[in-house]
Amino acid sequence: MSGEASSSTRMYRVVTAALVVAALLAGTLLALRAGVRDTLVMATGPAGSAYAQYGEQYRRLLARNGIELQLRPTGGTVENLRLLNDPTAGVDVAFLSAGTTTAEQSPELRTLGAVFLEELWLFTRDLDVSSGDLSALRGRRVSIGPEGSVTRAMVQTIFRLNKFDSSTADLVGLAPQLAAERLRSGQLDAAFIVTSADSPVVRALLADPAIDLAGFRRAKAYVALYPFLTALTVPEGIGDLAANRPPTDIQTVGTAVSLAVRADMHSALQALLLKAATQIHAGAGMFNAAGRFPAEQAIDLPLSNAALQYYKSGVPFLQKYLPFGVAVLVGQLLLGVVPVIGVLYPLLRLAPGVYDWAMRQRIFRLYGELKLLEHELEADPGAERKAALRTRLDALERRVERMRISNAYAQVIYTLRLHINLVRSRL
Repeated sequence: MSGEASSSTRMYRVVTAALVVAALLAGTLLALRAGVRDTLVMATGPAGSAYAQYGEQYRRLLARNGIELQLRPTGGTVENLRLLNDPTAGVDVAFLSAGTTTAEQSPELRTLGAVFLEELWLFTRDLDVSSGDLSALRGRRVSIGPEGSVTRAMVQTIFRLNKFDSSTADLVGLAPQLAAERLRSGQLDAAFIVTSADSPVVRALLADPAIDLAGFRRAKAYVALYPFLTALTVPEGIGDLAANRPPTDIQTVGTAVSLAVRADMHSALQALLLKAATQIHAGAGMFNAAGRFPAEQAIDLPLSNAALQYYKSGVPFLQKYLPFGVAVLVGQLLLGVVPVIGVLYPLLRLAPGVYDWAMRQRIFRLYGELKLLEHELEADPGAERKAALRTRLDALERRVERMRISNAYAQVIYTLRLHINLVRSRL
């Protein structure tokens, strides 16, 4: 009997292993079906902007994890929002300035949090404009940023608040880098630029002795009217300490920039973007302490679930210790296999009982036929009827001999054959 039990155990283990393998295969198929894309498109900004500069850094970091990040230059945050909201535009992620949209206006978008600050800069060659008096811009040639840029949107708001008649100035829309070149060459009198203090364009203009930085004395009033803005102070001498440029503290305003994605982006890719954001933006800046960014701020848009999990627990466990592609595959396997095993486990526990019931049912049906033969024999049939009963009994015995069942049921089979012989002896 111990041998029979051992055989039954081995069979059970084989069945269990086969089911587990089937579950793993199902999980693999699920992982392949829900695979993470290896190409993303990021809307950045115009040449010379912080958006373009940071976009290059994201591209390099994601490439190390096997993800190709294609950069799409744009006019700025307004165009970025339009592209990100358009599912046919092919844009997956973009930089957006605060105050650009709302959750109601962009229901298919989510934010990964604030990643850096960008400031409003007014650089000029004209001493009258340096005072910050917008009326001094009359008759001047001024760049207010390209169409679709946050620079143009912010400048137009400032003009409107100050009731400045923009038709009295010669306004042009130039990207930061081109505006800086025209300003230095004398082709512009002033240039509004909204970009990060870390931008090479801003650093170069702050240090240029021929260019002045104009301030906004009523920066706090702008913030009171538009709470998404922040009042900032550009420290005296930050551009060039030796030459003391700028010569005094300058008041301006800034706004946080978020990393926005489409809501259907895979959570693993969102975590990878946040990991890159931490490497790129966590350092100290002119207006922020180290570690401030990326920040858990739901600017304009709700934070994605992946972002909430990242700020709570950091980099996902598997991505900490495995290459990105492997981590994603293992995560998908677990996602597919665990529910399958959750369903299979109770079934596996029931399997031995079900198998035992099925085997005994096969044997009991044969016993039923044998009992029927015995009842017919008790009716004292004639010679011809007995011959027919003997034929049926022989057929029943052959069926028993051909049965292929576990050794655990051999004793029941031998007992059945013994009972068949008893009936035959009565015949």
